[in-house]
Amino acid sequence: MTLDFGTHASASGGVHKALQRAVDVGATSCQIFSKNERQWIAKPLDPGAVESFHLERARTGIEQMVIHDSYLINLASPKDDIHAKSMNAFTDELERAQLLNVRYLVTHPGAHTGSGVDAGIARFAESLNRIFDALPDNQTITCLETTAGQGTTLGRSFEELAAIIDRVEDKERVGVCFDTCHTFAAGYNLQTEHGTRQVIDEFDRVVGLHKLHVLHLNDSKQPFGSFKDRHEQIGQGEIGFDAFRALVNDVRLSGLPAILETEKDDAGEYDRTNLAALRTLVQI
Repeated sequence: MTLDFGTHASASGGVHKALQRAVDVGATSCQIFSKNERQWIAKPLDPGAVESFHLERARTGIEQMVIHDSYLINLASPKDDIHAKSMNAFTDELERAQLLNVRYLVTHPGAHTGSGVDAGIARFAESLNRIFDALPDNQTITCLETTAGQGTTLGRSFEELAAIIDRVEDKERVGVCFDTCHTFAAGYNLQTEHGTRQVIDEFDRVVGLHKLHVLHLNDSKQPFGSFKDRHEQIGQGEIGFDAFRALVNDVRLSGLPAILETEKDDAGEYDRTNLAALRTLVQI
């Protein structure tokens, strides 16, 4: 058993449309935006759209679904207006995930924008605690995404992710999404099979593999330790095939949804090629 290979699929025309688009490129798991990722406010999900989503999910057989939240959300912001908007928007994301019965909601851990790492971590964790308290019956797991470390963003190190999780009261509701491009850019060397296994070992030591729920599989246009988030097609960037060979054959990761966030083309050929390349690396 290896990873559950998937892709981020467009939800244009309705969230249910994403499922067939994922199947068409050979994906068996899927990530979506449940609303416009560059707007604060969105219309509520139409009950008919929700029903269509559930029907399509059953028809296509895609069990593992992931939602990525809005890029505008910053729960670590020291600015009260941005923070208030972020709180409302993230609450909405969790409610949408619950309606769609999507288990995982991926979010960037925010940016402290000058308040400092410790203050940003505390602000972010406090925000999650408040939101979780307000939604006691929500079953969605919030997955903190590893970041490339650009600017004042949090989550560039496993220690920062662990510090956030440590401050979250209901730890069953929080986990991690490991993005290969981001982690590589942040200074974790994934260029060899041995190095990649060592990085996963370090993640296990600092955070714990029981907290790893989602993978984002992306090569990197930028070199190791660049702190720049620039995704590349699998095997065509600075990371190369060896890291992905190590990941797809690591039994500790078996079954996890592994989502492509690489550049798309209208015909879906990029995704088909990337997914096929990943599957050829599987040896277990």
